[in-house]
Amino acid sequence: MIGGNDQSTPASNGMFRPVGSARESLTIMSFSVLALFAIVILTLLLSDVWYLASHRVGFARITEILTSQDVRRSMILSVWTSLFSLVLVLLFSIPIGYALSRYRFRGHAFLSTLVDVPIVLPPVVIGISLLAFFGTEVGMAVKAALRAAHLDIISGLGIVLCQFLVSVPYCIRAVKAAFDEVSNEVEDVALVLGCSQWQAFRRVTLPMARNGLVAGGIMAWARAIGVFGPLMVFIGTGARVQVMPTSIYLELSIGNVETSLTIALVMVFLASVALALVHRLAPGRQWT
Repeated sequence: MIGGNDQSTPASNGMFRPVGSARESLTIMSFSVLALFAIVILTLLLSDVWYLASHRVGFARITEILTSQDVRRSMILSVWTSLFSLVLVLLFSIPIGYALSRYRFRGHAFLSTLVDVPIVLPPVVIGISLLAFFGTEVGMAVKAALRAAHLDIISGLGIVLCQFLVSVPYCIRAVKAAFDEVSNEVEDVALVLGCSQWQAFRRVTLPMARNGLVAGGIMAWARAIGVFGPLMVFIGTGARVQVMPTSIYLELSIGNVETSLTIALVMVFLASVALALVHRLAPGRQWT
């Protein structure tokens, strides 16, 4: 016989749900940990603002920092390289995500795991791997071909490559999840009604997965614009290849804490806007 407030009752799906004091204590614990974590993050963010305020860094000084030639150049370079990376990310993520979502084939698990490797690798390893690749005969041939086309790998092209490799797995996972939510039966109906496979994808599947695809793209862009480790290893910190993360590091290394914090707050603002858009477009989605 079940009794007391700290027991469990069977749910309709055969699982047991906590009732009474057990349920209340679980709720209190969950929200307490959530509140604690939120306080930690807010404290860290507000500490940046407090530091600037305590050192009398007002709006005029912040404007001066953001409009300085070096900072302005790094911000512009960050924006255009990350947007170019985003285009490449979407071009790769949509077909890869669709293939992983819709088809089961020999090697599926291996390829799915391989896609996730850049997520779990320390980003600096990607930079080291790029250095190793361009030191091989194949890599040197690629570099020579780029030079023949008047392209230098130690430039915006190299930045885009680093950003792409770090951010593309996030978008692939989001795209796959978006396609997973679109039933195969919807595509089958479109095929029965006379659509080709490509028409069914373009007119039915793609529009239904649109929000998830856009949210994945935004997440990938936010990840790309914050890439640091691979750039330090593969590109370096030359003036013509400085983006916002490397500018933060260089300014901090010479004691310009005010400038580094100002740039950091710009990046926090951009990341916050990106996350707000993601949660607006795909509420409740799980992100790797």
